[in-house]
Amino acid sequence: MSSVPPPSSSSSRSPGSSRGDREDRPGTLVETTGIEIIAESERTARPRDLFWPWFAANVSVFGMSYGAYLLQAGISFWQASIVAVIGIVISFALCGLVAIAGKRGSAPTMVLSRAAFGVTGQKLPGVVSWLTSIGWETMLAISAVLATATVLQALGLSSGTAVLVIATLIIAAIIVVASVLGYHTIMRIQSVLTWATGAMTVLFMLLTIPHIDWEAVAALPSGTPQQMIGALVMVMTGFGLGWINISADWSRYQKRTASDGAIVAWNTIGGSAAPVILVVFGLLLAGSDAKVMDRISTDPVGTLVTLLPIWALVPFWIVAVLTLVSGAVNGIYSSGLTLLSLGIRIPRPLAAFIDGAILTAGTIWVVFFATSFIGPFQSFLITLGVPVAAWAGILIADVLTRRTDYDEAALFDARGRYGSVDWISVATMLIASVLGWGLVVNTYAAEAPWNNWQGYLLEPLGLGTHVADPAGAYWDGPWAYSNLGVLLALVLGFAVTAIARRRRIRAQEEGLRSRD
Repeated sequence: MSSVPPPSSSSSRSPGSSRGDREDRPGTLVETTGIEIIAESERTARPRDLFWPWFAANVSVFGMSYGAYLLQAGISFWQASIVAVIGIVISFALCGLVAIAGKRGSAPTMVLSRAAFGVTGQKLPGVVSWLTSIGWETMLAISAVLATATVLQALGLSSGTAVLVIATLIIAAIIVVASVLGYHTIMRIQSVLTWATGAMTVLFMLLTIPHIDWEAVAALPSGTPQQMIGALVMVMTGFGLGWINISADWSRYQKRTASDGAIVAWNTIGGSAAPVILVVFGLLLAGSDAKVMDRISTDPVGTLVTLLPIWALVPFWIVAVLTLVSGAVNGIYSSGLTLLSLGIRIPRPLAAFIDGAILTAGTIWVVFFATSFIGPFQSFLITLGVPVAAWAGILIADVLTRRTDYDEAALFDARGRYGSVDWISVATMLIASVLGWGLVVNTYAAEAPWNNWQGYLLEPLGLGTHVADPAGAYWDGPWAYSNLGVLLALVLGFAVTAIARRRRIRAQEEGLRSRD
């Protein structure tokens, strides 16, 4: 079957209704809907339903590891707590703004983005989005495998190559099967996981409170405002901005009458409620024990799980792995949709399976062959975080400027009102990315030397100096590690779109019904 509906808009029905008997029902085992418009009869979700996938995907113990990452940025517990709350809430609120587009257009995020970039021009952010999703889901699978090895070792059981291979294949299989089954299955799984993971996370916190050394935490030295900004950017890219490119994938099943404000609110609450608590608690654990802080860099989840008494290791390990798997399922589901939006005409389940195969290969490579995990990951995160931030700024401005629902048929027709390429958006994303990369640096130069080209604008602007030390080159200066490039890309993308594309958006809306 084709994943793209006919481009004709002459029918009085919604483009989604052309699927007729192929409509997926809540009881359907496998969701066959790809990137085509969701039929009106299927749009039965309410804003509060968005809480489940967002909460379940972000209640992972992995969130606690960010406590160590923030303290490693050189800031105090209180500074890190402020940064965590602000960064997490704001970044998921941005996801909520993008999710509004899903309700208005009944299509995945990367299809709706065609209204801003053009049907063909959307391939640029589409490729970046696909790489981002693949990277995130692979990282979550890797964390699950590493946690498995650590727990088995703590129990005195075998954790050799054969065990790791089996663990990798089982975890990858769970992720792929759930992703192939699709939306309705994932929503049911997430609603169950939310309660299980929430309860086990509370138990973890109660059992690890004795590890907290309040004096050690209070004695952590304060950092500079520039270090706080760098930590803020890391939190934003690690949480909300890491999901923003798939935000509308879950809201496309919302009723047309759903409130925009409610969609933003439930995205924000669902996404940020758990991470805010988890990161602050992670700050307490990492600030209390230097060994915990160091070990988190190589095995984030496994390090935290081994703080538990032996009797609690197995049940908590199972739940911890399932939370990581939950996030990876969301990622593969959406990366499959993004793959289809790039013009690859295959069924949605097959797209999810292909991405699952890539995830499996990536997990095997990191677990068995890579010498470092967190370094390349953080480097990858900031690098793709710049163009994703630029795209997010563009799309958020586009969503907030529009007064009507989308012309759904035109999203699939390069000759329609959204055109083939919107050169303003394409140029804005490219320029914002180039400027942004010039203001971020590769903190993990030894582990990810392929990224040492970044930061080329710091010296010309007097924001940092590159020191060619024989023991290892590094950047010096108060702003060198603040990662201003991500914030610049986000703000520049928003500002240019809000000003330069307003008239074009009004022209695109001619003849469409108002949302009011």
